[in-house]
Amino acid sequence: MSCSVLLCRDIDLGHLRELLQRFGISITLVEDNAPIPGSWFGEPEAGIIATTLYIRRDTPVHSALHESCHLICMDSTRRAQLHTNAGGDYDEENGVNYLEITLADYLPTLSSERMMQDMDCWGYTFRLGSAKAWFEQDSEDTHQWLIDHQLINNFGAPTWKLRNL
Repeated sequence: MSCSVLLCRDIDLGHLRELLQRFGISITLVEDNAPIPGSWFGEPEAGIIATTLYIRRDTPVHSALHESCHLICMDSTRRAQLHTNAGGDYDEENGVNYLEITLADYLPTLSSERMMQDMDCWGYTFRLGSAKAWFEQDSEDTHQWLIDHQLINNFGAPTWKLRNL
């Protein structure tokens, strides 16, 4: 099966900037073919240092949102020292994935459906075989984790806050 993911060049980066600014995250656009600072997986994947997201035009949008959601979901102590490796535990990684899907609905050229397709295409793995199946059938504990950390409300909408503790 052949598939392709949406790249940052395919969306209005102004919308992504506006979305992430609500969390205090800034974006630095790196020149084409230049190394991406803070990229854990290497180019063209997004990088994170402190509260800055580094992307290129060929960075997959799912990567930009995923790394941003790491910034949102990690505690303030780790965020203050963040450089490249977001770290985190199993629950936090699931929270990142869930929030990444949720925030996709806040970008005009994206949707949670497209985000889940891109996640599957890139190679995310879930127990039930797809991001959609996990999100719809197996993420109750993750939903609660995000509520407990005040990152989403009871209806699943973002609170536009960063995790503190």
